[in-house]
Amino acid sequence: MKTLLIIARRWQAYLVLCLICALSIGLGCDNASKQQETARETENVTPKRRFISIGTAPVGGAFFPVGAAIAEVVGGNTTVENWEVTAEATKGTQENIRRLASGDLEFALANAAISYFAVRGEGAWEKPHNLRAVMTLAPNVGLFITPQSSGIETFAALKGKRVVVGPAGAGFEYFLRPILAAHGITYEDFTPVNSTYMGAVDLLADGSVAAAFMGGAIPTPAVIRAAAAQELFFIPFDETAKAALFNDYPFFHAITVPADTYSGQEKPFTTMNVGSMHLITAEDADEAMVYEFTKTLYTNGAEVVKRHGAGKAINAKNVVKDTGTRFHPGAIRFYREIGIWPE
Repeated sequence: MKTLLIIARRWQAYLVLCLICALSIGLGCDNASKQQETARETENVTPKRRFISIGTAPVGGAFFPVGAAIAEVVGGNTTVENWEVTAEATKGTQENIRRLASGDLEFALANAAISYFAVRGEGAWEKPHNLRAVMTLAPNVGLFITPQSSGIETFAALKGKRVVVGPAGAGFEYFLRPILAAHGITYEDFTPVNSTYMGAVDLLADGSVAAAFMGGAIPTPAVIRAAAAQELFFIPFDETAKAALFNDYPFFHAITVPADTYSGQEKPFTTMNVGSMHLITAEDADEAMVYEFTKTLYTNGAEVVKRHGAGKAINAKNVVKDTGTRFHPGAIRFYREIGIWPE
């Protein structure tokens, strides 16, 4: 009897064990099936599109066409499948900086002089803005132009005249005020007129203003148009004033406009870079995004050149040039990889 009881208990234990194994196999198969189904679903999901906007400036200067070229080249060559890169016309650097801070833009073109004061919270900037440079691009070639018939040949002769000083809110005063001060005049000595570059061309043509500031890469579309409409005189910068500006600010540099760049300009014209065009982003921008964007733009710089001459500035010597704004870690990572970052 005792022997039969032992045998029964053993059979009971054996049956329980078989039941556990059967359940385990069934659950395992079920889990495997679910995993396979999840994998198939993942494969069929299209990555959500990521919109990357680049702030530029009003149409007429160099920022808009250069920004459009950058957007087209990066969007067409990135290895990130879900990127959609576009360029937006804006009021210029100041708006771009504010929209980067608010997250409305991922990248922006800016004047390095304005960025210089923004990151330090100086001038009209109420607080420091957390910006980072991604790439130094083309020089912003500053030109004060006036009709040959105006008789204006010096900065002092601007006194009492109406002078275009750029679009309202663009922030040109950040580099124009130092330039004017170095030449012994201020905004109060003439009547400042706010206008876009293309608007300034019309104002010069009908005599509404005596002179206008133009800035941008070489050549600047608005200057081309103005020179085609009438004979222009380029007001020269005083050599002593230039030397003082170069000493006081990292974003001012000497530059020469080659002869025949503009209609009627038969000789080279020595002027200033009044703050390079540079590509900027927010300090907290995703490092991987900035790295990929920088890599794609630099690697395909020749494609930018086909669309705008400013693309020639995308070279090993220029892109890492210090203009007073710290570079983003994502950009530095790429520059170190290719051996051009100045340690």
